[in-house]
Parts: sequence; C-alpha cells; structure tokens
Amino acid sequence: MGQRRTPCWSFRPAPTRTTTAALAAVLALKRLGSPSATMHRLTTALRRAVSTCRQPATHDQTQAAVLAVRRVGWFSPVRTACLEESAAAVFLLATRRLSATWCHGVAPDPVRLHAWVQTDDGVPAAEPPSTVGYTVALTIGARHQHQL
Repeated sequence: MGQRRTPCWSFRPAPTRTTTAALAAVLALKRLGSPSATMHRLTTALRRAVSTCRQPATHDQTQAAVLAVRRVGWFSPVRTACLEESAAAVFLLATRRLSATWCHGVAPDPVRLHAWVQTDDGVPAAEPPSTVGYTVALTIGARHQHQL
C-alpha cells in the first residue's frame, strides 16, 4: 500500500521558530522604549540586520519570507500589519545572510503610509499592484550595500 499524500491545495507549512522569532523581535522593538522613538529603533535594527547580509535574496526567497511572516502574524495577539510584516521578513532573510530592500512609502489623497519588501530589481514581494502608487520615502538594504 502506498503512502497517503496531502493534496497540494491544502498543504500549509508550519511556521518555523525563526519566523516567529523575527516577528517577536519586531514587536519587542516597537514596545520597548519611548513610543516617539519606535521608528528610529526599528530602522536602526533593520540597518544592522542588512549589514550582515552577503547576497541579495531572490524574488522567490523574498516572497516566501513575507508569506511565512504573514502566516505567523495571523496568530499574533497584537497588531501585525505592513510595518511589522515587512520588517520581520527582512530579519528572517538576514538570518540566512540574504537581503532584500525594505521600503517605506506614502500615497496621496487620502494620505496613506505603507511598508513593503522588494528585491534588488525593484519588484515588491507578495504585494498588490497598487503598491506602485506609493512614493518611496525610505529604503534600507538597497543594492549598493552588498559586498561581493
């Protein structure tokens, strides 16, 4: 008798400890210290994380990291939106010494903020097409930071 296989449409890989730790690190950075310095703490940690990276992540690797963080975020008891997900994805990739570009942008009328991760070629990972409507205000982990 052959082994019973799980249909591919119902397969969901279990969240890894590393993914959970990456999201927990972001949530801790947000909670520790003064609320007015939250973004500074987060961007400083992102810069340090990408400084350890030796090569850019592929689009598939970046997208897998974003989706893994989103799966873990569903079980988080606190807010897990674009800022937390994108930062945790960068941290997750950094554990493998892979980097992606973290972006923070703004869109007008009405004013909206958004954070996302993209590959070095500028393609957003696991984002809707509407992301191109945001003007990038800050990037961390851009191509010029890689040491080949």
